[in-house]
Amino acid sequence: MDHEQTYDRRPRRRGRKLLIGFVVLLLVLVGLVVIADRVAASVAERRIADEVRQQVARQQAQSSPPEVEVGGFPFLTQVVDGRYERITIRMRDVQGAVQGDAISLPSLDVDARNVRASLDTLRTGQGDVVAETVNGTATISYQSLAALLDREGLTLGERNGQLAVTAPLEVLGQRLTVTGVADIVVSDEGQIALRFADLDAEGLPSAPLARTLLNNFARSISVDVPLPELPFQLTVREVLPQPQGLTVTADARDVPINSVG
Repeated sequence: MDHEQTYDRRPRRRGRKLLIGFVVLLLVLVGLVVIADRVAASVAERRIADEVRQQVARQQAQSSPPEVEVGGFPFLTQVVDGRYERITIRMRDVQGAVQGDAISLPSLDVDARNVRASLDTLRTGQGDVVAETVNGTATISYQSLAALLDREGLTLGERNGQLAVTAPLEVLGQRLTVTGVADIVVSDEGQIALRFADLDAEGLPSAPLARTLLNNFARSISVDVPLPELPFQLTVREVLPQPQGLTVTADARDVPINSVG
């Protein structure tokens, strides 16, 4: 009887070992596919970064080396399909060639969705890589804006969701502290303007001349912000004061993120 029981267990143990071996082999193969997928994605990210660098240079702009991340998994199926879910591009210290002073952008994050690039384009470098939508977010530091206004002692910051100013001003022999907020105007062409119209100063003399001097000061610090030309045909849509600086939101549609072909 014992001999029969031992004989019955052996096939089960052998079958269990085969199953475990198959599972291990399957996991190894999946791991290799994942590694190959990530390697291919890394190669694509480097290639796109090179294209972005050339595109930025063609627009007479400059930035630190762009960082690129290709989203979506698996990557290789996107390659075969020729359509990529998402490509994120991060650039730092963006500056452009404009007349006069220019505000540099310490950061510019670009999110491209539904990017079309055929396998032949990736292989030969001939053809277009086109994003259906591109959204960009940039930050302008308050220090750089204050430097543009060029008023000693003037500081800018966010207060209750508005762009606030504080500055010393001499009015009729008195040194006062001016405070107030600015209206931020974005034109249809994506140009940004700061308009200071609501300024006040504690202890301001009641003489009409004092109010005139304050209004003149408000006009003198109301300026157009000379942004560098943004890459990827981005057009500014909204500007919001945030604690870390002015957050600029821009977008574009059907954008070639390379200029090959």
